[in-house]
Amino acid sequence: MNTMNLAEYNRQRQKAFSQILRDKKIDVAFFEDTEGRRDPSLRYFTGQPSDALLILTAEGQSILIPWDVNMAQEMATVDSILPYTDFGRTATNALSQILAKLELPSTVTIELPPSLPYPVYEKYQKAITQALGNSTEVHLLCRENGVHQDAVNMRAIKDQYEINCIKRASAITDNLMLLLEDGVRSGTITTEMDAALLIERECRKAGCEGTGFDTLAAGPERSFGIHCFPPYTAGAFPATGLSILDFGVVVEGYTSDVTLTFAKGPLTPEQEKQLELVQRAYDAALEKYKNGLAIKDAAQFVDDIFAQAGRTMPHSLGHGYGLEAHEWPTVRNTQPPEALFRPGMVVTLEPGLYDTKLGGCRLENDILITPEGNEVLTKARIIRL
Repeated sequence: MNTMNLAEYNRQRQKAFSQILRDKKIDVAFFEDTEGRRDPSLRYFTGQPSDALLILTAEGQSILIPWDVNMAQEMATVDSILPYTDFGRTATNALSQILAKLELPSTVTIELPPSLPYPVYEKYQKAITQALGNSTEVHLLCRENGVHQDAVNMRAIKDQYEINCIKRASAITDNLMLLLEDGVRSGTITTEMDAALLIERECRKAGCEGTGFDTLAAGPERSFGIHCFPPYTAGAFPATGLSILDFGVVVEGYTSDVTLTFAKGPLTPEQEKQLELVQRAYDAALEKYKNGLAIKDAAQFVDDIFAQAGRTMPHSLGHGYGLEAHEWPTVRNTQPPEALFRPGMVVTLEPGLYDTKLGGCRLENDILITPEGNEVLTKARIIRL
């Protein structure tokens, strides 16, 4: 039984990342979670939900610059909390002024988020150079596949705290699916909006932070879309044909992600065939979601099943999830052969087929990769009415 609390896990993650910085000879890594440039790695390392800047050093220091100091003092695990207002609400001021106060080597390497536009990078370069002076040689990095990608890779392998959160989200999700099915069968859910608002209401009653993404509820006339637009309407749900409901709920930052298909008869032979193909692909692919197996092979396996029937799946077979609804890895056949399923990964398995006349069918569950194989965390299914 795990007894570590979130603060201890945050410290453990910071320590592991500082070791990565030392190994790669990076002195400072800078993270930004702001409007327009969101990065959940900041919450992963500190516990601060959002809207902050974070400095992590190779020496193990952690400095948080939040918009909301009160929230940070209650929720964050860091060495120092410095109000954003102290720096004129300007990120370049915050980073450069803090760097000037740190004990840094005469040659310093600093890595900025890869999402920064080049004009913003230039502003950081100017501010940092001025703050550190001519006596310090500054190497300012802003690149793909740098240490920020290492943070993403760390997040792909969930620790026990994260797994516990995801399992709690999964249990609430399963209860919601039972409520949804009962509502559909009893006639209390008759529209897409009914289904979406039930999820919103009941997940918050269960203590969730909210939904992991916009609930996608599509009756037969709209289920041909991979992600229907708009997410839900006042249209009939479910009606005769194939309807799709895709949703997730968030517990302590970690989402679930499932998709139900409601099949209301009478169905055409072509619709029955589509349902059968998706179910068969799901059942077969589950055996490919195991420790040490190549990620690309699972995706190719399902693509081949559909190709033999003359059909094509227009999206990946699945994806990692956690603090974001879509995280690394993506389960597609373009992954390199060395990309393997590893214990601690949580990934979706979601084969789907779509047709403007037949409608759509997707079956999505959440899978934890274990040392022995896998554990199916949720109980989504094709529901026949």
